[in-house]
Amino acid sequence: MSQFDWGTVDQGLRGRRARSFGAAATTYDEHRPDYPISGVRWALEPVAADKVRVLDLAAGTGKLTGVILAAGAQPTAVEPDDGMRAVLADRYPEVTALAGTAESIPLPDDSMDAVLVGQALHWFDLSRAFPEIARVLRPGGVLAAFWNEPDDSVEWVAGLERVSRSDASFPPAQQPDLPSHARFSAFETATFPHSHRRTVESLTSTIGTHSHALVISPADRAALLDRIAAYLRSRPETADGPFEMPLRTLVIRSAVTPLP
Repeated sequence: MSQFDWGTVDQGLRGRRARSFGAAATTYDEHRPDYPISGVRWALEPVAADKVRVLDLAAGTGKLTGVILAAGAQPTAVEPDDGMRAVLADRYPEVTALAGTAESIPLPDDSMDAVLVGQALHWFDLSRAFPEIARVLRPGGVLAAFWNEPDDSVEWVAGLERVSRSDASFPPAQQPDLPSHARFSAFETATFPHSHRRTVESLTSTIGTHSHALVISPADRAALLDRIAAYLRSRPETADGPFEMPLRTLVIRSAVTPLP
């Protein structure tokens, strides 16, 4: 499913997929890619200043948190899953990590310059999350969301995408739409090249941390991972030793508008 497909999907499956990551928190942290610092800098351009206050919302194990720190900003992490949050707190003890959700953020009004969301906006109940995000942002503050996507303009990556689908995969969006809300200006988009150094085994493990691979039966999961590994071993680009997995990082950003 496209990151902008807000249409009708099986909501029970959507909920199970959204809640699937905590049990795999350590593996997720080991195998998921980070984000390009150029994308974070672009997201923060409208509020660029020393020690900009950034909420890393649905922060997971901190894949985006580390890049926010590297960009010179001051992150506060909010993550609902105890297991994911524990990994983040262990990796970044200097970062305040709070239990909370996008629909109930445990921060004061006007307390953040920016809210950044890595690989999670599509799980939010946007009708409730947008007002909460607007509440914690100062006037003129920025909301930005990030998605790492396989660069399927590369032929072997497109083939990998085909063999990596499971029975729990969402159907691809035909006409994806940007989200919108009265409290936010129209979203801008930018795409940044990125990559993830992998081997056959580690890329298979990476795909195994995707929610559609976490909610299927053990037998179906084993068959899926075997199929992925066999495909990667069949390709000259990936069969021998480490390789770069080509990614594109899509970033959208919008500024909160003042209340009338």
